[in-house]
Amino acid sequence: MTKTVQERLAELNERKDEARAGGGERRVEAQHGRGKLTARERIELLLDEDTFEEIDALVRPRGADRGPEAVVTGWGRIDGRPVYLFSYDFTVSGGSLSETVGEKILKVMDLALMTGAPIIGIQDSGGARIQDGPESLRGFGEMFAMNTLASGVVPQISVIMGPCAGGAVYSPAITDFIFMTSGTGQMYITGPDVIRNVTGEEIDHETLGGATIHATRSGVAHFAIEGEEETLSEVRRLLSYLPSNNAEDPPFIPTEHPTHAPEEELLTIVPDEPNRPYDVREIIYRIVDDADFFEVHETFAQNVVVGFARMGGQTVGFVGNQPMHLAGVLDIEASRKAARFVRTCDCFNIPIITLVDIPGYLPGSSQEYGGIITHGAKLLFAYSEATVPKIAVVLRKAYGGAYLVMSSKHLRGDMNFAWPAAEVAVMGPEQAVGIINRREIAEADDPEAKRDELAEDFSARFGNPYIPAGRGFVDDVIDPRETRGKIITSLEMLRNKADRNPPKKHGNIPL
Repeated sequence: MTKTVQERLAELNERKDEARAGGGERRVEAQHGRGKLTARERIELLLDEDTFEEIDALVRPRGADRGPEAVVTGWGRIDGRPVYLFSYDFTVSGGSLSETVGEKILKVMDLALMTGAPIIGIQDSGGARIQDGPESLRGFGEMFAMNTLASGVVPQISVIMGPCAGGAVYSPAITDFIFMTSGTGQMYITGPDVIRNVTGEEIDHETLGGATIHATRSGVAHFAIEGEEETLSEVRRLLSYLPSNNAEDPPFIPTEHPTHAPEEELLTIVPDEPNRPYDVREIIYRIVDDADFFEVHETFAQNVVVGFARMGGQTVGFVGNQPMHLAGVLDIEASRKAARFVRTCDCFNIPIITLVDIPGYLPGSSQEYGGIITHGAKLLFAYSEATVPKIAVVLRKAYGGAYLVMSSKHLRGDMNFAWPAAEVAVMGPEQAVGIINRREIAEADDPEAKRDELAEDFSARFGNPYIPAGRGFVDDVIDPRETRGKIITSLEMLRNKADRNPPKKHGNIPL
């Protein structure tokens, strides 16, 4: 018997209601009981109101006539701009990736790449669906390949709000930014049970792969945030700084903050003593629009600060040495952190502002054995390769190879400024006279007093920015109060910068 239109519509609505119900009321309650939202609740919080358009809601697991699959996919808008997304549904088969889950995710990723819009993946999954065997593994592999192809073309953001284990972790690892919700988000290659069986080590899920661990020790997570609503709000904030794709500029947000308003406090933030610490973020707050700075990797490798802000309405990326931690030296982790951020800015047409106060690289056998040569080279490679506008300001000191790596003129820096108290030298005065005047100091009646005298003389003759300025390595020595205006006018001058690297398949960054 032929169905009527009303009967067919009723069947359609029933199937869609079934999909929207996820794993059913009992499993939804269990999800809420763990302090987690459902896949669709997360999407509603993330997107502009009433903009979500779901696709593949009627896809079923292989061999099943009814019942939804363990991921919700589609597109919507954030601040009016299109984004594509997928959100694993833990209430359905533990959010496990099956053959059809993989196909749903790949379809929406392909749409994002074709149309030039960001892709956001919300992770809450038990991993590969064992019953699907190699087909589920195929899904992961094809996702990794798609992540790689999309890298540097559209922004890719991963939001870890539940478990993400085994091979599943490699898709987020390829993406540009990883957010983790504290307390519920977890990432690891092998879980505590496997570790216990193989090595005998006793460790819990949170200590092994929780948000705090990955945001502070491994550096895998860029952000660890309390609460799902707060996490998704920060994802929206991040996207406000990024273009939709690599062929566009980031959104321009007009500001009433005057370009040339002098900031008197910049005269006193940096101490006169070369070894006294200060917080470089206090300088950033005073030169960016409305004191608004969005820090990335805030709790990892804290001897360098990176993040986004706006200057004159234009998105910029900041890299700054942080004297409050390890005197601002570069070590393995700081080099990796800064290099990754520089390359991200370069991918998405974001000018790079570098604030320099660096005594050198962290010495020690642990750094040498850990590969500081290779890791340090990543940062100089990133700066040298970047073709976006690059502006640097030497705030206090810039010594040796560390001076070179921090966006120096010699690494294709566009505009390089220095404050009047800045020093650019091979090394600090004490170390310099200890080498140059070694014999004179040793033969002195009071070696320590002689060292201090020679160091003071060395500093008077060489500890100023006018020697590099005299060679054109510094474009101008500026009044600190003029820093904001100098950077903004430089950005305006460089707006139409066109720089190209030699034709090649890709560079071979030291990994």
